[in-house]
Amino acid sequence: MTDKPDNTQDEAAVALITGGARRVGRAVAQRLHHAGLRLVVHYYHSADEARSLQQELNQIRPDSVILVTADLSRTKQVRQLAKTAVNSFGRLDVLFNNASTFFPTPVDATMDHHWDQLMNVNLRAPFFLAQALAPTLAAHHGCIINMVDIYAQRPLLEHPVYCAAKAGLASLTRSLARELGPQVRVNGIAPGAIEWPENFCDELARRRMIASTPLKKTGSPQDIAELAWFLIHRAGFINGQIVAVDGGRSVVPG
Repeated sequence: MTDKPDNTQDEAAVALITGGARRVGRAVAQRLHHAGLRLVVHYYHSADEARSLQQELNQIRPDSVILVTADLSRTKQVRQLAKTAVNSFGRLDVLFNNASTFFPTPVDATMDHHWDQLMNVNLRAPFFLAQALAPTLAAHHGCIINMVDIYAQRPLLEHPVYCAAKAGLASLTRSLARELGPQVRVNGIAPGAIEWPENFCDELARRRMIASTPLKKTGSPQDIAELAWFLIHRAGFINGQIVAVDGGRSVVPG
């Protein structure tokens, strides 16, 4: 892989990005496409954003981006997504598990279906995608990147199930690094305040969060995208690590 656009489509590496139509996933898709990769972009609810991304990138290199929709809370659709990803271009080099479900689950109000939705999308789907795609990733000495969260280590109030799912994903990242090596590297990215989730706290709480961050600012999706490219292209001896992209907030007590 190179760090400049590659028009030799037959040999260009391929990445599957879950939740790739908007926000961080979109930035990662744009960065990897700029570097010459072909993309399989998964989406679920964001059909309009997915189509606009595909049109944008295919205008740069025709037929370089495929869209696939799937409900990642359903294992059958997860496995079908894996098959489609491999069949789309005949190979797969990168699995970027970006898709996530996020909502509060106060202990006294959480129902079974809340647990299932958060665990299925944030933890079970990344595992079964890794399981299904491990052979083709190994054949191309590929890699997996899981989007974790700094809240996997410092729980967010009223989000115990989400935090547990992301903590599980952190552990899964390290486990898969052992299980799939040496052919496949597995790493994680733990973002802090990059893009606020919809309906996540009020403006005052956000300002307080920024104030508690050593860099006193929020990050951008491009910060994640650049790290993703580094882990894919320039980090051949980095494996089983979870890199925080949080302006230093994870080192501040409390």
